[in-house]
Amino acid sequence: MPINLDKPQNWKADIALSVDMYNQWFMDFAPKAFRDTRIEATKSVESALANTANLTDVTPDILRKWPGVLPTLRMSTCPPLAVDRIIGLAGVSPNLVKNLEQNKLPARMKRADLDAGLTMIGDIIEKMADPDIFVWIGRDDPPTETEIHRAATIVADRLCGSVANPIIRNAQERRQLAYVAEWLEARGYKRLPDGFNGTFRDMPSGTYSFRMNVPVGGEDGNRAINIPVDAVIMRRTAKEGDFPLLVEAKSAGDFTNTNKRRKEEAQKVNQLRHTYGADVQFILFLCGYFDSGYLGYEAAEGIDWVWEHRVDDLEGFAL
Repeated sequence: MPINLDKPQNWKADIALSVDMYNQWFMDFAPKAFRDTRIEATKSVESALANTANLTDVTPDILRKWPGVLPTLRMSTCPPLAVDRIIGLAGVSPNLVKNLEQNKLPARMKRADLDAGLTMIGDIIEKMADPDIFVWIGRDDPPTETEIHRAATIVADRLCGSVANPIIRNAQERRQLAYVAEWLEARGYKRLPDGFNGTFRDMPSGTYSFRMNVPVGGEDGNRAINIPVDAVIMRRTAKEGDFPLLVEAKSAGDFTNTNKRRKEEAQKVNQLRHTYGADVQFILFLCGYFDSGYLGYEAAEGIDWVWEHRVDDLEGFAL
């Protein structure tokens, strides 16, 4: 029985309440999440400076050993360099830079080509290092601890600014899942231990798990793949062979991004239904900016949802 997808007369009021709830959380907690991330980013930048002789010796050896330092180096230039800009300026392959951004080296690149590319990237970073941040560049005296920490803090701010939305989204997702856990455990559910080796079909009744991989595909010679599901809940009344409830936690701080991402859930649920049939149940747990266009799209795909401000609607899914 549908809970929210078939009640468009309620959508407008729910959207307003959801936006209010998200905004209150953002005002109360987002600055702390950002500050905590900035502290960790500052430590990472200080380490990067130590490994590059305070940005005066960005060698291939350094980039080979710590490929994940590239985002920090890009934020150390004047102006800060986007991924596509460093590719163009250094004249290196997109594959090289994109691998470095993911903290790894290209698997099939020849050593000579790799060293040449890393050298060109290092040359660009050294040439464009921001002199207003790294005030010791070009002088004889080494930087003081205060100068290094100040520079690291500025670069950390740039790094956090470039990934502000993911920082906030991840903090909000953690909070949402904690709220779901609190609701479930108040009703007698137990979280599966981290070492659980079974699949989502093997979960004991009355248990739940977060960020569990669910295999889909694997037919007609195609290789099966895993899709991550935020919350998997095996009902207390489940019998052998029953499917657990699959829940995707979604939050958003503006209406634009939700409409860009709305196809993701449809693709996921279609993969699940193709593999397991119509009995598999996949819903959304929403908080934030989800307008009627987004809701209508998900409803047309047969995807129901529960608003965080009305979490007890989960009971409608026999939990």
